[in-house]
Amino acid sequence: MIRRDYILRMIAECVRMLARINSLKRDQRWNEAAEALDAEFQRLAGAGAQAVARLSETELLARLIAGESTQTVRHKTLVLTTLLKEAGDVAAGQNRPDESRECYLKALNLLLETLAREEVFEFPEFVPKVELLVAALANDVLPMRTHARLMQHYERAGNFAKAEDALFAMLEAEPDNAALVEFGLTFYQRLLAQSDAALNAANLPRPEAEEGQKELQRRQPRGG
Repeated sequence: MIRRDYILRMIAECVRMLARINSLKRDQRWNEAAEALDAEFQRLAGAGAQAVARLSETELLARLIAGESTQTVRHKTLVLTTLLKEAGDVAAGQNRPDESRECYLKALNLLLETLAREEVFEFPEFVPKVELLVAALANDVLPMRTHARLMQHYERAGNFAKAEDALFAMLEAEPDNAALVEFGLTFYQRLLAQSDAALNAANLPRPEAEEGQKELQRRQPRGG
């Protein structure tokens, strides 16, 4: 009960903080919003927004764990993801595109890592959606590992067309990567084991999935 109350207080504090930040954003009071966010980052992770965005996911999680339960760490990670998205918005408002990208990308990677450990995707309403963060990074080239995480997420969520898009984004980045081609072929094997109804619902009808499989087979090295 004590742990549950602590998590509920954490969520309530995050909602209040977001209301304040959103008010400052609407008024374009970017410096005040940045200061408010830095204070929240310091409280949660012991560093400001810029420093947090440059830490690896492993380093960030190490700062959040500190003797906490798995459930508490999960919620702290979701709050941190939300803070990073807001910091990305504020940096964009201050015309600092590189920092904005760092924050959005870190938020997306943290969110995808959390989703990879979830059986059911149920998060508090304030947590940014994957698509929102992907859209914020639409003009940037994503790292391979982010595309791989996106592919895994979309496949698990049954969004096979977007999983395929993530696969081909990786293939475009590394067209001669034979291991990636084999990885893609196993993806299509899983897809083609699905029912026609499941494939149609995921915007990837069987003929399109079969064509994708053939494309990868054409990319296989001779003798592959």
